[in-house]
Amino acid sequence: MTVTVRAPAKINLHLGVGAPRPDGFHPLATVFHAVGLCDDVTVDPSDGWALHVQTPDWIPPADLPDPADNIVTRAADLLAAHHGLRRSGLVEVEKGIPVAGGMAGGSADAAAALVALDRLWDCGTSDDDILRLAAELGSDVPFALVGGTALGTGRGEILQPVADHATWWWVAVPSRQGLSTPAVYRRFDELNPTAGAEPTPPDEVLRAVAAGDPHALAAALHNDLQDAALDLRPDLADTLAAGESAGALRGIVSGSGPTCVFLCESADAAREVAGGLLAAYDVVLVTNGPVAGAHVVAYG
Repeated sequence: MTVTVRAPAKINLHLGVGAPRPDGFHPLATVFHAVGLCDDVTVDPSDGWALHVQTPDWIPPADLPDPADNIVTRAADLLAAHHGLRRSGLVEVEKGIPVAGGMAGGSADAAAALVALDRLWDCGTSDDDILRLAAELGSDVPFALVGGTALGTGRGEILQPVADHATWWWVAVPSRQGLSTPAVYRRFDELNPTAGAEPTPPDEVLRAVAAGDPHALAAALHNDLQDAALDLRPDLADTLAAGESAGALRGIVSGSGPTCVFLCESADAAREVAGGLLAAYDVVLVTNGPVAGAHVVAYG
């Protein structure tokens, strides 16, 4: 039996960050948005365990973690331990989400692996349990399971679905040089020594999403980590300016970066923006959202 599960990238339409909690995590108020850049995880039965990752030519293989440290392996160990099983399977990950790019590609892989291995091992894990396991793997993993558009609180793992009936068009410009999420949070703390305990609420973004108005959403996009990312990578400011000059309604750093994403008025506008950026950037991706979370695309 072979199972293939697809999981999406995310964009933070709003990312409010508070001062670190006693446990070291930052409290977040974020609006997650799943877009159609996806990773596929395919699993086949085996007595042993093997993991292989395929990347497009714009993702350097050297950027990938060692298989033993890959979050897919950790997801497998967590699910196996939950059911008293031994980790097993042949796993292939086909990457379509930037690595260390602020779009939660690793989280998508973990979510897809949980769903795929649950089917392969015939575990029948409950939704509540699989979400709990996902939260143990990382703050973004539960959203990769759920998809769509959702409000995230706590450290991002507590989710509330947001009604989103629009189709939003985006252009994404990945960077060949990744950016460490812990490094960005450390720089945020250095730049914001008096940050409040409560993060900035996402009221404006939620109103714009409810209205389905791309101009209102463009004006409301917010990322508290952007200044820290730009401080570490000043070149990203040039990318943001280039996208807006090419016709995007607004550019923003995705999550902790370094991928820059641009909200566009329509599909045609997104293609025009992408065309304008291709003169200066090797990789420019057009996508839309919201899309579904981790789901089976092949089974049998």
